[in-house]
Amino acid sequence: MKFQKTIKLIFCLIVVQTASAQFTPPFKNYNLSNLNAGNQNWDVSRSDEGELYFANHKGLLEYDGLRWKLLQIPNKTTLRSVLAHKNRVYIGSYEEFGFWERDSKGILKYFSLSEGMSDKISSDEEIWQIIAFSDKIVFRSFRNLYIYDSSGKIVKKTPNSVVISCSVVNNRLLVATLTHGIYELTDSDYIEYYNSPELNGIKIISIIEKNDQLYLTTALNGSFYLSEKLTPDKSEINELIKQHQLNDFSTLENGNMIFGTIKNGVYVTDPKGKVLYNINKENGLANNTILSQFLDVDNRLWLGLDNGISSIDLENKVSFYNDVSGRLGAVYDVIKYQNTFYIGSNTGLFYLDTNGELQFIEGSQGQVWSLDELDDQLLCGHNNGTFLVKNKSLEPISNYTGGWTIKKVVDSPDRYVQGTYAGLIGFKNDGDNWQSKYLGKTTMPLKHIALEDDQTIWAAHTYKGIYKIKIEDSWDSIKSISDYGNTGIGSDYNVRVYKLKNAICFKTNEGWKKYEPLLDSIVSHDYLNKTLGKDSYIISEEFDENFVLKTSDDAISFRNFNKQEYFIIGSDFFDDRLIVGYENVSSIGDSLYALNLNDGFALIDKNLKIENSLSVPILQNIQINREYLKLGSQEEINLHFNDNLRLVLNSPKSFNYFLEYLLSESDDSKWTKVEGNEIYLTNLSAGQNNLKVRSNNQLGKYSEAKSILLTVSPPWYQDTAGYLLYLLVAIMLVLLFYFLHKRKIEKEQGLLKTALEEEQKEILNQKTLENEKRIVNLKNEALKNEVQLKSKQLANTAMALVRKNETLLEIKQDLVENKKGFDNFYSYKKLIKRVDNSISHKDEWEIFENNFNQVHEEFFEEIKLKHPNLNHKDLKVCAYIKMNLSSKEIAPLMNISVRGVETYRYRLKKKLDLENDISMSDYLINFE
Repeated sequence: MKFQKTIKLIFCLIVVQTASAQFTPPFKNYNLSNLNAGNQNWDVSRSDEGELYFANHKGLLEYDGLRWKLLQIPNKTTLRSVLAHKNRVYIGSYEEFGFWERDSKGILKYFSLSEGMSDKISSDEEIWQIIAFSDKIVFRSFRNLYIYDSSGKIVKKTPNSVVISCSVVNNRLLVATLTHGIYELTDSDYIEYYNSPELNGIKIISIIEKNDQLYLTTALNGSFYLSEKLTPDKSEINELIKQHQLNDFSTLENGNMIFGTIKNGVYVTDPKGKVLYNINKENGLANNTILSQFLDVDNRLWLGLDNGISSIDLENKVSFYNDVSGRLGAVYDVIKYQNTFYIGSNTGLFYLDTNGELQFIEGSQGQVWSLDELDDQLLCGHNNGTFLVKNKSLEPISNYTGGWTIKKVVDSPDRYVQGTYAGLIGFKNDGDNWQSKYLGKTTMPLKHIALEDDQTIWAAHTYKGIYKIKIEDSWDSIKSISDYGNTGIGSDYNVRVYKLKNAICFKTNEGWKKYEPLLDSIVSHDYLNKTLGKDSYIISEEFDENFVLKTSDDAISFRNFNKQEYFIIGSDFFDDRLIVGYENVSSIGDSLYALNLNDGFALIDKNLKIENSLSVPILQNIQINREYLKLGSQEEINLHFNDNLRLVLNSPKSFNYFLEYLLSESDDSKWTKVEGNEIYLTNLSAGQNNLKVRSNNQLGKYSEAKSILLTVSPPWYQDTAGYLLYLLVAIMLVLLFYFLHKRKIEKEQGLLKTALEEEQKEILNQKTLENEKRIVNLKNEALKNEVQLKSKQLANTAMALVRKNETLLEIKQDLVENKKGFDNFYSYKKLIKRVDNSISHKDEWEIFENNFNQVHEEFFEEIKLKHPNLNHKDLKVCAYIKMNLSSKEIAPLMNISVRGVETYRYRLKKKLDLENDISMSDYLINFE
């Protein structure tokens, strides 16, 4: 059978006692921090869709492969039993049983069956088992059976004794009691199936058909075969389950049996009861008390423990040696030498004896770095030096500390070179005599070395990069050391060196590189970067074709340069037990390899395939804006714009998987990993969005994608309402523009009218001013004319006075000349006096002064104000001069001679303080 073939292939090179006693298949423990629930798990079942359900101390515990979820019934009591059947999850508890079922929105809702019973459940009764039989569901307590049929009717059946267990065998429901043997339950009543004093008081755990007989397992009395009589089983397991108290039992398809005990974990046996292995707390199980167990269709065993949950992969190519005592510590190398496993760890060198027990080799305490079989001898590279392992003891062959790695010299049958804390050590094997020699020149620690040829060694320092070392022909010293740190290596840190297919290759922080002899430089290795990955590195010995790779996601990949990758193991198998930076895979046989781990190691058969199928994700429920949506075919989900979408999916039939989704049709490489089982989508673009969801795992495998069409309605501003609003706004804007434009025109017209009126007013004002100015001018002209007229009149008057005075002067002259003609001198004097008075008549001057002032605007007042020293006579002369009268014309007016006028004019100029070059006539004429 398949499982037996797996066991044989895995342990073909291991002694049977060691395999059965120490090596276990992969298993994983889930503790309280993982579960967030109670510690005890009384029963376990799996639905057709793949979800696991545990009857937990605090309620119903659901696991979909991604997350654990605790559900509680209304009375919050401890669940003792669970059965996932069809689309329901039946549970049994204290004075309560019922079922959970998903509603139209995918939410699990609880419905009590015991509350509606006419014949109430007995007081203090607990339901310890639920089984599906025919079209009925049977709930078992220690006192009664409650049979629930498809019509919803519940029938209570009470046997004559305490009910221990129920089993379905060949479509018959067999009920094992404590004191009345085994009954068969029919539609009508209990029928006695087998009763014997031998069964009295025995707790029967299960009944199955085996080898045409019934096979009974009991809690403390072992197992029995039942045909016509009861016969004890004489297999190896029988005494073990008596000793450790059987609590649960199941079988594999190939006939192998699984015994869950109270005291010592779980035993897996072959069909004849021979123990294949025992998984208990000593080799890593979380707890020794098995309360329940369930076997998946893919032979994955789920264990409900007294403290947590464990899963065991019973059909796998990886097996583990686990040391939970802490003695072993971190393992750095494993080798099988002369049919004995030797294990080098940070605490020393160990081996497994013929009973599979871990034994320490005295004197080996300290760090063991490497174990190598050279020339049929076992060498141990130790922190304290290098030792030859003989007869489970150590013989020193080199005192140079830190034997990291040792390599055989090319084309030399007996020479080896080792990288140590102090540099390179040369070894030579002369039969049983090993000679070591320090090659000198360098004291730096060299952890990784590779031999290009028999004289050239490439060595990597952890922090200082790469060195090319030439060895003397005699192999007794180093000839030269060349630093290649500045020849394309990039970072000097964490460099590893390998010889792959006759080429010197380097794993650096920047990726894979290789030495190019023609350039004498280090260049990028594009092929390895592409095929292996820039962040992956080799953790096995360098072979011509085969090697083991540690990938960037902590998976272990078995590769071949010709076939490329042909086997890979995800990091979930190792549960954070890899020794990062010191991972090492050692060849144990043709196809068997050992991987070092913390507190143990793993055995891997690379020829067996891990079948880890992934199923299409299932849509569990949908929320839009925190409101649950009814589930249908769900090939399409309609959303409003800006709705928040929450999708809960799982792929419970898959194992060690994660979900990822893709929204872009254009780039199929941009899948987004989902944290947990919930996808949150916001700000989806309007229109149709094709959402693809698939399950994936660390092995690079993935399921078919589930497609969901997300139809997002456009936002209101891109919908009919928005367009109507845009039209309304456009109309309003047009109207607003029209009214504003009209108002603007009216305003501009008003402004133009006002401006025109202002302009007309201004023009009118200007016209008025011009008219006024013209009037003023006319008035001025009139005044000027009047002044001219008056001036003329004044001049005429003055001329008249001049003529008059001239005439009077002539008359006076005549009188003077004819003085003697007067008889009466008195009359003569009187006449002369009257002539003189006429010449200087004051009234005439007053009239002249008045006219003069009218013409020349208060000339006398202004000139007297400016020249206060002028007398009356001076003013007269000034007036005559202003009138532009000559001295000759002034003389008669003043009744003086012309010379007298000139003299007076000279004196007047002095009084006016005029310079000699200034004409007095011009000054007085222009005086204002």
